[in-house]
Amino acid sequence: MFLTEFFGFFSLSALVMWGFLMAFFFNLFVYSLGVKRNTTLLLSSFILFISYSSSDYFLTWLSIYKITYLDWALYDLATLIALAIAYKLIKKTTPSFFYLVLGLSINMNLLFFMYVDVFINNNNTPWFFWDIYTFGVTSIDFVMIVALIVDRDFLGIHKLKNKVFGQSNINTENHFS
Repeated sequence: MFLTEFFGFFSLSALVMWGFLMAFFFNLFVYSLGVKRNTTLLLSSFILFISYSSSDYFLTWLSIYKITYLDWALYDLATLIALAIAYKLIKKTTPSFFYLVLGLSINMNLLFFMYVDVFINNNNTPWFFWDIYTFGVTSIDFVMIVALIVDRDFLGIHKLKNKVFGQSNINTENHFS
């Protein structure tokens, strides 16, 4: 929990929300130039901005009960479903789409395991997994922001996926697999 102790919980969440807002504005600008119009890029950045902003606002500030890690995991699941609907509607993705799906899936699993550790196992003593959770979720959030802005396979995840699953010569600009 070093990051939240150093920066504060609300500072990190505000920074992540600001990052998704800037990614959405950047993609809105790119869309207005006529670039990448028939892809999920603009809609994906809008979905992530709305998801992170509303979850922070509604789940943190307006909640009538104590928020658990399971609530955040379910919110990530709802965001994944919204992205799947966007994909079904548009059917053409960009490299950032896979980064978003992978990042949200990892975040959702980390949140679920934190829920099990804290609320099911009643563990109140910080240990190594809590640090993995803190750095993992924060790092993945920033990777998703960068992926929405640069819209490139900057970590080589698409290449790794194609090698692992034996899919060569697939243009990631047109297909999500």
